[in-house]
Amino acid sequence: MSIPVNFNESSLSSLALAKVGNPLRNEPLLTSKALCHFDDDEANLLTSCFLKSFKSLELHQLQGTPEPASNPLFEYTSAIFKDPGQLLDASTEIAKHLYAKSHHPNIKSGDLCISLIEGIIIQGTATQGLCIIKSENKVPFLQISERNGDLMLTTQHGIYPDKIDKGCLIVNHRKNNGFVVYLFDKSGNTHFWNRDFAGAVPVRDEDYLTRRFGELCVDFAHKGLPEEVHEEQRMAVAGRALDYLNENEKFNLVDFERTLDDPELIEQFTLFRESYQEETGNALEDQFTLSEPEARKAKKRLTGKLKLDTGAELRFSSAFIDQAENLLERGYDERKEMHYLKIYFDKQLQ
Repeated sequence: MSIPVNFNESSLSSLALAKVGNPLRNEPLLTSKALCHFDDDEANLLTSCFLKSFKSLELHQLQGTPEPASNPLFEYTSAIFKDPGQLLDASTEIAKHLYAKSHHPNIKSGDLCISLIEGIIIQGTATQGLCIIKSENKVPFLQISERNGDLMLTTQHGIYPDKIDKGCLIVNHRKNNGFVVYLFDKSGNTHFWNRDFAGAVPVRDEDYLTRRFGELCVDFAHKGLPEEVHEEQRMAVAGRALDYLNENEKFNLVDFERTLDDPELIEQFTLFRESYQEETGNALEDQFTLSEPEARKAKKRLTGKLKLDTGAELRFSSAFIDQAENLLERGYDERKEMHYLKIYFDKQLQ
């Protein structure tokens, strides 16, 4: 189950900065020589900006190892939680660690902010968090200022909260089992940020397993069926699979395959599942307890899109997909020598 985290009483207490380049491009690493100074209003603004993107993220764990060098972020974080006065020195080491992992041509340089957050409420208890954010893209903004009795318009570039590219929030909770961690990477390169830099792994609970299997079902419908299968048929397959997740408390692979109700379809799914697990590294158990909230979310996210060469685009909701067999017809007009779709409805909604 997910762990509820509350940021309402959270406040940034100290902050270190760095500029992290890409070693392949001979870009430098620069770290701050002192912690940043800020007043209460600035602290409130920074807290809101930094924590905004960490809501409703997948739960991860940051675990220690017998060899500290194999997961240095755990060691640096532990040192900061033990003695907050270590933030500046430990942040320098964190920036060095990130710099050393940035040996890939696609990794952009960026500004790094490492802050200690107090008052994070997790399972009813207030604790600390280490917030690491990296902004790789600066946003231009205009500022009107006064100079010599007149007004001037200047253009500056800065970090926009909604445009922060990467984030890692480590919460001082369950250290012995692995600190609670929330991560995001808007570039989609989670292997670099989650695995190479943070060394964090997803918590394989019922939420995680249900979410991954729901994604697998939708991916199978889009990519695992023969090209000649129509879009509404693909969505019907995904819909039946997601209905199974919503209608059962326990997942059993053998029972699930029966819902596909076609030996050829079952074989195609088996091959796709094996390929999915190999490519993503997400091994999925054959039996597990299903998460009702995640199953509902998966069903709501199920949509289909049909793009036609005439420029028309149709989007199918999960509610339509469940009834597509009765509401949609395909045909071929001999006179026009073109395919057509016929959709039945009672009334048009605004």
